[in-house]
Amino acid sequence: MTAVLRTIAATRQWVRVERTAGHSIGLVPTMGALHEGHLSLVRRSRQRCHCTIVSIFVNSLQFGPGEDYGRYPRVFDQDLSLLEGEGVDAVFHPEPQEMYPEPLSFTVTPGRLGEPLCGASRPGHFAGVATVVAKLLNIVQPDCAFFGQKDAQQALIIQRMVEDLNFPLEVEVCPTVREPDGLAMSSRNAYMTPDERSRSTALYRALQAAEALARSGVRDAARLEQEMIAVIRSTPGAELDYARVVNPRSLEPVQHMDGPVLATLAVRFGKTRLIDNMTIVVPEGKEPARC
Repeated sequence: MTAVLRTIAATRQWVRVERTAGHSIGLVPTMGALHEGHLSLVRRSRQRCHCTIVSIFVNSLQFGPGEDYGRYPRVFDQDLSLLEGEGVDAVFHPEPQEMYPEPLSFTVTPGRLGEPLCGASRPGHFAGVATVVAKLLNIVQPDCAFFGQKDAQQALIIQRMVEDLNFPLEVEVCPTVREPDGLAMSSRNAYMTPDERSRSTALYRALQAAEALARSGVRDAARLEQEMIAVIRSTPGAELDYARVVNPRSLEPVQHMDGPVLATLAVRFGKTRLIDNMTIVVPEGKEPARC
């Protein structure tokens, strides 16, 4: 049976018991409204660790003014049922007052990694993410923590935080899980109308178009960006936030591809903001396309 832990003290006691038994612990941080993408992280944790704990906490720090904190789906009973079906050992589900009993004096600032891409569109977002993840890692002290590649910038920031601040754990980034039509699974997909949902496949099509250009021999990152932008702008109702080709470790812009790059984009459909990305690897031995 899955233990439901509501307090930091109860969670630390659960961890102590498992550690005393010699068990390794995997953590899957979430905000709930779970889908197959989250469950794939749970399954990976269960493969690697003796025990798996999932956190469910809608973190106010990572939502900006006018964003969807108030309407973010909160369906704990449904989430718990899914996690029990996956054999999860414990769920940490604190109230906001438990995590933030008073205004924070200290937060984690991700620096340059948090500035471009989604950081430019959502100021302060990644400081909120890094701060709550740091708290979760300190509370649970897992051996491994599992995150999805769909949130590539977030995953990179967390990896770097763990490296730079010497957190004693491994961060594993797991592949994006997609719907049959290619849309990356996200709790926010439920916000879209049926018409918006049908058009939202433009994100994956844009990434595929950029990958196809690279495979044809194109090495000019600007051309890949232009291809993604063209796909989005040809899609009715799609409002482009950004489409970029960047270095996957630094998130700095790339001009000429001479190694793996991260193609990444953010698009709005109505009030729903979607993100997606793809790592594009230059095929070995492929001659650059002629102009």
